[in-house]
Amino acid sequence: TYHGLGQLVGYPIINLSPEREDVHRYVRDLEETLVRALGDFGVEAFTVEGLTGVHTSEGKVAAIGVHIARWVTTHGFALNVNTDLSFFDLIVPCEGEPVASMTEILGHEIPLGEVEDRFIARFADVFEMMPEEDKSRES
Repeated sequence: TYHGLGQLVGYPIINLSPEREDVHRYVRDLEETLVRALGDFGVEAFTVEGLTGVHTSEGKVAAIGVHIARWVTTHGFALNVNTDLSFFDLIVPCEGEPVASMTEILGHEIPLGEVEDRFIARFADVFEMMPEEDKSRES
């Protein structure tokens, strides 16, 4: 997986125990969160049976890779927002599947902070959690 400028990369750290001890459910919920957040910007995104990540008709827009130990999650997702897709030419992304970005799909850049805010709101909906106030973003 590639991580670089213009991506929203999130590594949720969640204790899934005891109510959510299901790795597949966790991954599907991350995908659903991303699909809903993308929908807020008018991007028609979807999942593909048997594949992990979030897709559009233009290509894969988000990759997911998680690690779970003792039901605590680490790692997470990379969403291509304003990503320079030429960097994917240097790797073999997802077995050669085409990649896309929100900028490419919508035809204009989106402020990363706006995407982050929508992701947090959708994450809270899907995971039925209230986000903690982020004091680092206040100035």
